Amino acid sequence: MNLSESGVKAGTQLAGALAREEAKLLACIHCGLCLEACPTYVHTGDENDGPRGRIYLMRAVEEGRLAADSRSFERHINRCLGCRACESACPAGVEYGQLLEAARSDLQRAGRRRSHTDRLLNFALRHVWTHPSRLALAFALARAFRDTGLARLLLWTKLPRLVSPRTEFALALLAASAPALPQGEVKGSTRATSASKSSMGRTGSEASAGASATVNDGSAGATPARESTPAGRAHLFRGCVGEGLFARVNRATERVLRANGCEVESPAAQVCCGALHAHAGDMEGARRLARRNVEAFAAAVEGGAAVVTNAGGCGAMLASYAHLLEDDAEFAERARRFSASVRDVSQQLAATGVRTVEADVGGGGPARVTYDASCHLLHGQRANEEPMLLIAADASLRFVTLEGSDVCCGGAGVYNLLEPDLSARVLAEKLRRVGDTGADTLATGNPGCHMQIAAGARLAGLPLRACHPVELLDAAYRRAGMY
Repeated sequence: MNLSESGVKAGTQLAGALAREEAKLLACIHCGLCLEACPTYVHTGDENDGPRGRIYLMRAVEEGRLAADSRSFERHINRCLGCRACESACPAGVEYGQLLEAARSDLQRAGRRRSHTDRLLNFALRHVWTHPSRLALAFALARAFRDTGLARLLLWTKLPRLVSPRTEFALALLAASAPALPQGEVKGSTRATSASKSSMGRTGSEASAGASATVNDGSAGATPARESTPAGRAHLFRGCVGEGLFARVNRATERVLRANGCEVESPAAQVCCGALHAHAGDMEGARRLARRNVEAFAAAVEGGAAVVTNAGGCGAMLASYAHLLEDDAEFAERARRFSASVRDVSQQLAATGVRTVEADVGGGGPARVTYDASCHLLHGQRANEEPMLLIAADASLRFVTLEGSDVCCGGAGVYNLLEPDLSARVLAEKLRRVGDTGADTLATGNPGCHMQIAAGARLAGLPLRACHPVELLDAAYRRAGMY
């Protein structure tokens, strides 16, 4: 019996996923290139905590040699960050992320014992995240707690640490979602220039230098905004955490897109992308949300507009709808067209061109900025150089390369609360490397990464501001009087 036949006989989602990936799995030469790319393997040294070892465990479950509810299978599958760095490293092209979600789906259906945190997460995903009005209320309460300063006050008292380190970190995550850059500030004198995709392929500092060498007619202010083109039509996916805790990033995204000639709309009927459900193994919950989003953006997709997101985790999930709904006769083709329309905001601006701003005249020295890549933006959406274009567009910024920028920060959705010990070890290494840059500002393209790094920096006493790259460009456009 071959793998496909045994997968059909087994009838589980995991078996089906393995069967679909049979050619890629059998093509694996067990080279181990994925191991050094895997943060959990690097920190534990356990083969079962690497992609290759986890795939062995998955096949053992599929072939009946290991129970899906076994402690070993559960432990090593749940310790995976799901960063998908192994996919970029794999010469055989194994789509590990899809196998991981299928494995977690099997774990969820195996009736395993769950921790209190697991049960709370599953309750929230089923009874809050799938109901927009309830979710909006939950985030409104969270914002109120954050914006009144109560979260910071409790952290200052150290009382949450007496409850548990997990409670303290959860509060730090919420506090870290507050704005780090001045909001609505307009100061200094700048000149705006027009840049195209010619700065792609260079480092941030090189692109900034190149951009500042190009000037307009010498008058202060901005060059005229581009006329909207079919390629410049964007329908913004706001995201649940994005709109709930980072609405300022959504508004900055809209302003920056419009300043670069994009028509921007945001369908009201959109819901959560389903990433948290998929990562937790609730694939049916993820599919229900995916269908609602495909319908919400139907007019945009049919009209040739891009579905634009500013969150790497959401973008990778939206781009996977084609796979998620491939067996749905009604939605399969619609999901395929939807996924093909998904772009990160940096990819959208790379396609349309981005206006640049020259360095401030006078004033203090340029800010020292570094960039940490969102795993799902990098490995899921393949946006490598594009986010750097946004940073390079502000010539006043002094960019410093972060060693290990492509390595996971340990956030991974709610991994930091479900697997706090291993998450903390991964985060500590990230913070050490951030500290080595001497940067006072870190830009990253995903709210989860933002909160993870900023929360860790706060608790470690590291002076660091975290923001989205589009916030830096938005601030530059404000100073230049482009709005």
